[in-house]
Amino acid sequence: MKENRHPHVVLIAGPTASGKSEAAVDIAAGLDGIVVNADAMQVYQDLATLTARPDAQAQNRAPHYLFGHVDGRERYSVGRWLEDLRPVIKSALQRDQPVVIAGGTGLYFKALCDGLSEMPEIPQHISSHWRRALKEQGPWELHAVLMARDAESAYTIEPSDGQRIIRALAVKQATGKSIRYFQSSSTVPLITREEVLLRAALLPDRQQLYRRIDERFEAMIARGAMAEVTSLLARNLDTELPVMKAIGVPELSSYLTGDLPLEDAIETAKTSSRRYAKRQITWIRGQMADWCPFTDPKALIRQCLDLCGERA
Repeated sequence: MKENRHPHVVLIAGPTASGKSEAAVDIAAGLDGIVVNADAMQVYQDLATLTARPDAQAQNRAPHYLFGHVDGRERYSVGRWLEDLRPVIKSALQRDQPVVIAGGTGLYFKALCDGLSEMPEIPQHISSHWRRALKEQGPWELHAVLMARDAESAYTIEPSDGQRIIRALAVKQATGKSIRYFQSSSTVPLITREEVLLRAALLPDRQQLYRRIDERFEAMIARGAMAEVTSLLARNLDTELPVMKAIGVPELSSYLTGDLPLEDAIETAKTSSRRYAKRQITWIRGQMADWCPFTDPKALIRQCLDLCGERA
């Protein structure tokens, strides 16, 4: 994309509850730009509260895209996110309008900046088979199976990484080829480095982040998260769908079905969220080491607005 006159794409990655969404809105509002979602759970329309989707006030300050546009019965993918993103970002850049892309899904940013490997379509029965196997046997046993069938990919995947293991097994079964074969070729990145004004990694103090996570989940309960999960359960969706695994859904579901007391369900959800944040931080530090780190959202906002002023 070469239509824009200035490099006005801002990328903001960060763990859950780090303040990236609020920073994105402040930056977009200050630049008369737009906010684009890069969080794999905030795409689902069923979970406005539990995924902390920007509220009406935030959306009134700046146009928001790719939030809540997917039905919970669907399995959204990084490839589809890129497809949905392409016309949004192209239109904005043609207008020379700043684009702020914010979220916590590291793979989305990697695909955006580096391109996406052309993966084959996997028949549903094969995917379902390996998801059941993961649930029944666990990742370590399946890693041994992968080692026997596709050692090349097994050596690149941690034995605890169940999702990547079953993906590699499914690709091998469906195509007869290693997933590494498909990973070796990638699509052209949707944006170039020249089009990016700032790549920011928002990494607050760990204990402060954990406090925010706990406080935010309590606020979610007060704002109607339980009713949201009740409505989701009423749809009788496959429990293996991504929307059914969103943090808070399994835990509050256990309360609603009588398997957990409410206090235990809430504490379990908080723990799950803290663990997820830790994994996000690990990804950012490992995969985004060259991104500009910030501990304070306000400092990020100031620097971004200053850079935009300098390059206007």
